[in-house]
Formats: sequence, C-alpha cells, structure tokens
Amino acid sequence: MHDPQHPAPGGHEDTLEIVGKVIAWYQQEILSVRRSPAPSPGRLDQLIDEYSACVRDRERLRDATGEEAERLGVLYAARLKGLEAAGP
Repeated sequence: MHDPQHPAPGGHEDTLEIVGKVIAWYQQEILSVRRSPAPSPGRLDQLIDEYSACVRDRERLRDATGEEAERLGVLYAARLKGLEAAGP
C-alpha cells in the first residue's frame, strides 16, 4: 500500500523527497535542542553531524546512478521511519 508520508523509494525524485524529510527532522531537532533551557552539547553535536551527513548525501544524489539513488532511498526511508517512531 502506498503511504504518501513515506513514498516508496524508486528514483532520484523520490529519494530527494525522503532525504529532504530527514533533513527537516534534524533541523527541527537542532532548533529544539538550541531552544532548550539546558541544551546538551553532546546531543547538539551529534544532531549537527548527522544533519551534515544527510546534506552531503543529498548533494551526492545529483550525480548518483539509479542504483545508488535507490539504495539511498531505501536507507533514508528506514531512517525516517525510525526517527518518527522514536519521536522528539
């Protein structure tokens, strides 16, 4: 069954959409930690590192083969599900 919140990875556009959702999740978490009255520097560093890796992967998609785009799509679809399941 097709889930519009989590499109099945199939090509560059689908993968870009999924990676974009993961990046948006990290942006929101980074903002939340920064606004926290007692932010954890370790948590913030971890989030920034993971966010940066996602941005690099999004850039790699520009030149990725269809196979690489599909591989990244599968990885990021699973990552998005995990992030959303874990909650904030």
